[in-house]
Amino acid sequence: MAKSLRSRWKRKCRAIKRERYAVKELARLKKMLGLKEEEKINPAEVMESDQVIFLDAGALKKEAQKKQAVAEPLEEDVEMSSDEEKVEVADEKGEKRVYSTKTLKDQNGQYPVWLHKRKIAKLTNTKKKLKRKTRNHRKRK
Repeated sequence: MAKSLRSRWKRKCRAIKRERYAVKELARLKKMLGLKEEEKINPAEVMESDQVIFLDAGALKKEAQKKQAVAEPLEEDVEMSSDEEKVEVADEKGEKRVYSTKTLKDQNGQYPVWLHKRKIAKLTNTKKKLKRKTRNHRKRK
């Protein structure tokens, strides 16, 4: 969702409004606090002000990834081997699970938590159809 042209335009307009209203809000806050009156407020001051704090989610995420990469440079979450068609994934608990890329099941025969129920049903149905098809094909010969 939120990928249509209309929603993109609305988001863009809301971002512009946010910038405009941030300047007005800072002026109102300064007036309430009794700070010095300024006729014009510098937009750079709004972004660096003590009262108003703007955080960029993308920048925060990148910093967190850099810190994590520095802390654990040798350990990888996902390891792939092309010949076996297996994927190793580390859980939050530290357990390693091996998932098959073909069946999407782990070593215990269970599907991963992040896999949607509809996708699981689709996989099982296609597997049953293939089984029936091969069985019928063998009977005909």
